[in-house]
Amino acid sequence: MLMINEKQIQQLYKMSDAMEDIRTILKAKEQEKIANPHRTVIEFPEREASALYMPSADLAGDVAGVKVVTIFPENPAQGKPTTQGMILLTDAANGEHVAMMAASYLTRLRTGALSGIATDLLAKKESRVLVVIGTGAMAFEQVLGVLAVRPIEKIILVNRTPAKAQAFGEKLNDFGVKISWEVENNVAKAVKKADIICCATRSNEPVFDGADLQPGTHINGVGSYLPRMREVDEATVARADKIVVDDLAGVKGEAGELIHSAKNGTWSFEQVYGTLSELTVANRHARQSDEEVTFFKSVGTAYFDLAVAKGVYAKALLIGAGVNVEM
Repeated sequence: MLMINEKQIQQLYKMSDAMEDIRTILKAKEQEKIANPHRTVIEFPEREASALYMPSADLAGDVAGVKVVTIFPENPAQGKPTTQGMILLTDAANGEHVAMMAASYLTRLRTGALSGIATDLLAKKESRVLVVIGTGAMAFEQVLGVLAVRPIEKIILVNRTPAKAQAFGEKLNDFGVKISWEVENNVAKAVKKADIICCATRSNEPVFDGADLQPGTHINGVGSYLPRMREVDEATVARADKIVVDDLAGVKGEAGELIHSAKNGTWSFEQVYGTLSELTVANRHARQSDEEVTFFKSVGTAYFDLAVAKGVYAKALLIGAGVNVEM
């Protein structure tokens, strides 16, 4: 079995790779070549933590995988990462388990790639200002995904702890992002300036007021993934001219903001404009005017992880990365 650690993956697999591989698997999903059982979530309420077990298979590509990811928000105080994960990759032609790889970076990367693809389909072509609400680990690849598809000139960072937003901006500089950024403590002021908003928090309450959205804004919501979580308020859901989701079954069970609006009768899942796979296969830009408010909701699902794990494994074999271990 090939073992591939986080550092090796970061060196060989980038945002452009992830976006290409996810576009490919989105097309396979529309061709009904993906098996994607509902994931199992185990919550640890005393720690506000979760463990997720996520299996999937590419029936055309003869490959299967399962990701196990844990999210423990108290970990940073102990010097440990909030999110930790592993992916087991299996050859579905003979059942051989061929690779085990770290999944934390890949989870962030595939989520950023999804937002990049959605942004390409939904945001105004001339979007210039990106607002990032929540500057934890997941947010960094959100920025990279948006920068891959839109000519952003300014990034506004919002976090409950301004020092964390400042450190995030410095990390962008260290990574080589040569775009001006600023920290804004007033979320309403930030939202009113936004062409694109990326929300990457685990909040149980909305992180901005939908009334502050300007016409033409696109929102990516990727942080909330449980029914009790709500990054986006009812006003935003009601204002959105188009709501696109990463996986319809997933959001019906896990997207708290949409579930909340549906239960209150202010919105219905029948109003979902489409899934990301549908729009990708149709190869159409979904925005019809610069005045529309658009919202992409992602809760994540296993076949996205399978897409990037396949890509990493292929690259690792090509260049001889990783360590072969006899199990």
